[in-house]
Amino acid sequence: MIEIKVHPPSGTIILKRSDKRNALTRPMLAQLLEAFGDLHQERQVRAVIVTGAGTAFCSGLDLAEMHATAQSADAMTRWHEDMVQYKELLETMLRFPKPIIAAVNGPCVAAGAGLLLASDLVVGTPEAQFGIPEPRRGLVSGLVSPLLVFRIGAGRAAHLLLTGQLIDAQQALQLGLYHELAAENRVWARAHQLAGQIAESAPESLQLTKRLLNETIGESLGMLLAAGAAASATARTTQSAQEGLAAFVEKRAPNWP
Repeated sequence: MIEIKVHPPSGTIILKRSDKRNALTRPMLAQLLEAFGDLHQERQVRAVIVTGAGTAFCSGLDLAEMHATAQSADAMTRWHEDMVQYKELLETMLRFPKPIIAAVNGPCVAAGAGLLLASDLVVGTPEAQFGIPEPRRGLVSGLVSPLLVFRIGAGRAAHLLLTGQLIDAQQALQLGLYHELAAENRVWARAHQLAGQIAESAPESLQLTKRLLNETIGESLGMLLAAGAAASATARTTQSAQEGLAAFVEKRAPNWP
């Protein structure tokens, strides 16, 4: 469900679950961590591109898998483990020594938005919507929220988080969520061009710059992500979450308690 391709100076990680709009399962999270580890070791790869197969970038965590977990006796433990795993992925991306470019080929929502926000550069297509709709499913976006505030500020983040709306690519560009727009058939090529520009700089300089941005300027991110993971896991135990997930699986509007 994850594919790696190397075209020096870039390496590409492709989310390959297009029939489910590249929703992230537990195995996919593990595979993503492994993929970053593999590309870390590839000396000819100077930047990593993350993109999706089909017409979507990523629709978030797999809600059907989440709903199935709710029926198990160890649901709270599993949800805690899920959030720890997702947190580890985001932190790996933030600390990754090479620049990460998100080539956003379609809608990018929920945990998929987290992948975008943990990337350093973003190229989107004109069709690439962005949103964090977790409250509409009775959930809390605890891990994505700190990254959103880090990237665009608390006021703009509050508007997106509390309305749960999807914004179009032009709005995302104006907010600074997307840095450039490119036609769908050019989005990966443009990301690869950026990787070429990156390759002209010293690897150590780029690594130190990322550390300055994400660990010095963003020094509170680690603490906020830990708190967010706990909030997200706890929120899944609520009646609202059970109703929201059931409504998703049953393809109906939720009836909030």
